[in-house]
This record gives sequence, C-alpha cells and structure tokens, in this order.
Amino acid sequence: MSKLRQPAFSRKRGNRRPQITSHSCDYPPGHRIPTHLHERDQLVYAARGVMTVSTSDNTWIVPPQRAVWIPARKPHRIVMSGVVAMRTLYLRPGTAKTLRVECCVVNVPPLLQNLILHACELQSLSRGSLRERHVIDIIVDQLEAIQTVPLRLPNPSDGRAQRMAQLLLADPGSRRRLEHICRLAGASKRNMERLFLKDVGMSLGRWRQQSRLMQALQLLAQGATVTNAALESGYSTPSSFISMFRKILNTTPARYFSTGTPVG
Repeated sequence: MSKLRQPAFSRKRGNRRPQITSHSCDYPPGHRIPTHLHERDQLVYAARGVMTVSTSDNTWIVPPQRAVWIPARKPHRIVMSGVVAMRTLYLRPGTAKTLRVECCVVNVPPLLQNLILHACELQSLSRGSLRERHVIDIIVDQLEAIQTVPLRLPNPSDGRAQRMAQLLLADPGSRRRLEHICRLAGASKRNMERLFLKDVGMSLGRWRQQSRLMQALQLLAQGATVTNAALESGYSTPSSFISMFRKILNTTPARYFSTGTPVG
C-alpha cells in the first residue's frame, strides 16, 4: 500500500460493507501524522486539544469540540497541539450529499458529539442493520445542517507572497510594520497587498490577523494563559485579543475552550 494512501478502517460484516466506519486515538503534544489520503470522506473531530490540518493550498486550525471535514482522496497532514483526543468518522463518498467538496472546519453540536462517540464505540455502521441505519440517518442529518467556522489560512503560491507568509509565520508576535516585512520579502506593501488579494483572495492584513489567531489557538491548547497567548501572537493587550476573538468566533477564548462533554 502506498505511504500516501491509508486505510479508512473499513470493517465488513459478512457481505455488508459499512456505510460509516470510525477510529479513535489519543496523541501526545507535537505528534505529526504525515501527508496521506483516504478513499472515504472524513470527519476528524477534536474531542480534546487542537489539531492543525494542512493541504497543499490551505491550513485549518481545529479547536476542541470542532471538526474538520476532509473529502475523499484529499492529501492532508495533521499536527497536534497539546494532548489531542481524535475521533474520526469515515463515510462512503456520497453519504452526506450536501456537504461541500472542500475541506472546512465545522462546529460540532452536542447531539453530533454524542453520535460521533457512539459510532466510535460501535466501530462501524451498516444500513443492513435497522438500528444502525437509524444512527446513520441522524448523523447525516446533523452533517447536512452543520455550520462552518472561519479558521482557514490559505497558502500563497506566488514566490514573493510565500516569502511574506513565511516571515509572518516565523514570528507571529513581531511588532514590525507590514511595510518593513514586505521589503524583506522583496515587494512594496502596495504590491504585496495586490499579490495576496489575487493569490489567496484575502487582504494581507486579514491574512496576518488570521495567522495570529491560529497561533494563539495553538498556544491556548498547549496550556498558555490568554495573556501569554495574546502577547506572543502579536496583540498589544489581552483585551484587544479577546475583542478580535469575539469578533471572529462570537465568543471569548475561555468559553471557546470550555466543554461539558466527556471525551469518549
């Protein structure tokens, strides 16, 4: 089997091919899953900890009680921040017909959280079983009504934009003005703004803000205080970070990371 392609933990029952299979695994801080793909659609759920999921063109941060949807045959890699309790559902392509064909981070409401944990206990679900068919139908209903979360950071393809992105990611807490960093990357701020809008569909300032938010989420997952996460990610005060966090994610960092759901 190719190192890139990994099994989706399919389990046949007699002649019945499961509609949904699952996998549960806990990972230590910093663990990396190298680039691979699956033949099934995936819902990768972070029951605890924060995952960073990357493809060739985008990076997503997946905080606790959120998940990333990964379409079948999409190469991706995953890095863990803090201890991560990963619970994954593998769906036969076409099971959730209305879900987008691109990766995205989604909120996982309490009912879907419990359904994921239940499916992981059962390990596989087949429509040949009436009881399991009901569970499949409820999971699909939940998936098709799911809400996406704006936690995507597009990866530039233009050489100068790539250099700029690397400089920003290497020192997210830098207080240097964008004009200075743009010169280091080989372009004026005006030209760099044009490059980012054309290349990733996002302004340079918005890209920097998003990268800082993702850095802060990773630090919070590793146990940093809100104050430390804010300052190390380039915010002048914790209150400015909390204000930005609330604007983008409609809640505070403390509430975002709180959960009353037991990890299964």
